[in-house]
Amino acid sequence: MAKAPAKPRKPAPAVAAISAVSAISNMPGWMRNLHKHRGLIVPLSFIALLAVLLVPVPPALMDVLICFNISLAVIVLLTTISMKQPLDFSVFPSLLLGTTLLRLVLNIASTRLILTAKADSPEAAASVAGHVIMAFGEFVAGDELFVGVVIFLILVIVQWVVITKGATRISEVAARFTLDAMPGKQMAIDSDLNAGLIDEQEARRRRERIAQEADFFGAMDGASKFVRGDAIAGIIVTLINVCGGFAVGMLMRGWDAGQTARVFTKLTIGDGLTSQIPSFVISIAAALVVTRSGSKEDLGDQLTGQVTSQPKGLIITSAFLLLLCLTPLPTVPLLVTAVGLGALAVAISRATQAKEIAEAEAVKQAAAPPPPPVEQLLKVDTLEIEVGYGLVALVDTNQGGDLLERISATRRQLAAEFGLVMPPVRIRDNMTLQPTEYRIKIRNNPIAIGQTRPGKLLAMDSGIASGQIGGDPTKEPAFGLDAWWIDPSLRARAETMNYTVVEPTAVMATHLTEVVKRHADELLTREEVGNLLEQLKEKAPKLVEEVVPGILKPTELQKILQNLLRERVPIRDLEAILEALAEWAPKTKDPEVLTEYVRNALRRSICGQYSSVRDGGKPKLVCVTIDPSLEDIINGYIDRAPGGTTVNMPARVANQIAEHVARSMQIVLSGGHPPVVVASPQVRAVVRQILEPHIAGVAVLGYNELIPSMEVESVALVMPPDALVAQSNSPAMAA
Repeated sequence: MAKAPAKPRKPAPAVAAISAVSAISNMPGWMRNLHKHRGLIVPLSFIALLAVLLVPVPPALMDVLICFNISLAVIVLLTTISMKQPLDFSVFPSLLLGTTLLRLVLNIASTRLILTAKADSPEAAASVAGHVIMAFGEFVAGDELFVGVVIFLILVIVQWVVITKGATRISEVAARFTLDAMPGKQMAIDSDLNAGLIDEQEARRRRERIAQEADFFGAMDGASKFVRGDAIAGIIVTLINVCGGFAVGMLMRGWDAGQTARVFTKLTIGDGLTSQIPSFVISIAAALVVTRSGSKEDLGDQLTGQVTSQPKGLIITSAFLLLLCLTPLPTVPLLVTAVGLGALAVAISRATQAKEIAEAEAVKQAAAPPPPPVEQLLKVDTLEIEVGYGLVALVDTNQGGDLLERISATRRQLAAEFGLVMPPVRIRDNMTLQPTEYRIKIRNNPIAIGQTRPGKLLAMDSGIASGQIGGDPTKEPAFGLDAWWIDPSLRARAETMNYTVVEPTAVMATHLTEVVKRHADELLTREEVGNLLEQLKEKAPKLVEEVVPGILKPTELQKILQNLLRERVPIRDLEAILEALAEWAPKTKDPEVLTEYVRNALRRSICGQYSSVRDGGKPKLVCVTIDPSLEDIINGYIDRAPGGTTVNMPARVANQIAEHVARSMQIVLSGGHPPVVVASPQVRAVVRQILEPHIAGVAVLGYNELIPSMEVESVALVMPPDALVAQSNSPAMAA
């Protein structure tokens, strides 16, 4: 069916940096200088605003500033429409404050120009505040001052009551909901990190993004108050301009009341529009920012795509407009709109049908692939998972299955933990299996079998559960723990009762991980050993050349590495392994003896696997030790020859020793410690061969592998069984 995909390589960061440098180098000289000192633009702009606030501005400069204010508002609106998500415009709250300050400063400056107009007549006073303000007043009001006042009031009321109030409320809700969702998002990131689905760098990036979202919506909640206050300030400034203009024209200049009202009302309307139109545009932009969802498309694509995705609504609307044509309403515009919507609905419907037909053909072609060549039938997959038809959805990413992602995470985990690169996993369906059954195979040989249930969760009791959770009882396939299949709705309750709750795909991935660990020596091929040596050669080329093939053959190194993996000793530090072999391989070629020397070199790593750290930071190892008399009995069955080491122990004797050690091991296991036995280096490997079939996951350490800084607590000393003592004292045995 599928292979676990390898993680795609990311492009080098240097590529983007080189492109950016190249783009900057192609700029004109003045633009390069501006880009170099772009950090000074904002502080200089605020200083300029203070200057405008304090110093009278010429009318020509006022025209430029008003045009800049309108242009900036349009740029902000178009930027919010083009952005894909709110954080793409994270500077918006600060920009909102800046634009509000700009409008207020321009209001004050224009009011100063209007009220301090040095004109001999009302006609001459019409252009004292600049041509832009005068043009807005003439264009909107014209000869009807009442019309201009009404239009201005409508604009202010719509902005204040509708846009600004709605944006303020949405900002408050978005800020509160974002803060409430932060703990859940943080827990989800920690869960993905612990499961190996993401690395530490990706987790840090996601946490930073969550913090940025909270800061952004919190800032928008406060910045929206500036927009509402700006609308109120615009109304107050307008009233001041009208009243102040009357006072200046009639009382100070002695002008006629009608002419004064006409001139200063036009100037006030023009000034108000030049301020309120950018404010209205910025308010719309603020509302668009806080109402955007987490879509990956800009507003234009998202809006047109969703509105036109259902042609049925367009057809019904077209029919409704055709019915309105029967009423006294104008027929031509209704008919044109109805025909246009109907044509659009037909075009969208045909395009949708064509797309569905193409997708169906693609699925049909994919469902019936050509038969594979005969040569492919000869290939044997190193690692394979067969699933029943009920588990296919767990593999198919289109149906939400994440098994492939978990297998990729397992590969990374094994590489980091053991230094072993897990081979690609072939996943295929098998109709002979039960619907919820899966089987793990190595080189086409079944190794393990298990069951998992899609749509359920597995609640495992690791010994600390505080009650019965219910559900369907089962056994966790990797470790044999008592477990129950439960509904997802019971997850919170199970976790409260100290059950470990995992997804169905996590059950399969964990089972696969344990199978690979148990059979890691079989997966370490000669080709993989060559790859490991090539990687080490980049760091220590002389060491590699000295050991392989200088002292050892690749097959001999493979045997030693397999011995280490068989006992779950990591081979990640291949350099330390070759250093030990470079010292001892010239003296002996016995792989078993060389393995013991390598283990001695890796003793810190080995002890770290099975020891626990106490409160003082000192490691502690809880174990069972072998009595020297029992070691002598075991040593009597070992035949060490120049060609290698062999063990001639009868199965009956091995079983007696293993059962005797297993009884003593119960003390270690009852304390929650891993099963560890300590013996002399001469018999360590043989003791493990004896115990492995009887004690799952047993580790046998030599006395020489115990680091001095570790505290060793032996809870039991295993003596020889009475039957073996009697047998060893018999004349036949003595002979």
